[in-house]
Amino acid sequence: MVATKKTKKSLESINSRLHLVLKRGKYVLGYKQTLKMIRQGKAKLVILSNNSCGKYYRVCTLSIIDPGDSYIIRSMPEQTGEK
Repeated sequence: MVATKKTKKSLESINSRLHLVLKRGKYVLGYKQTLKMIRQGKAKLVILSNNSCGKYYRVCTLSIIDPGDSYIIRSMPEQTGEK
């Protein structure tokens, strides 16, 4: 019970911070644009999902270039693609 409450609260926190980035920060949507930003070294955070940010069409990648007033980069857990 406690674990589900904690995960729900953390998801709400991430959603609210992501909403703030979408309002005040700079971001790109889409696979090709995200790859371009990674290669240029401009991407600070990349989010992969089935559907994101309340869009009515499917978005698989979102790259945050400038977080604006949000602290989303500090709040995300450190993850790498290596196992």
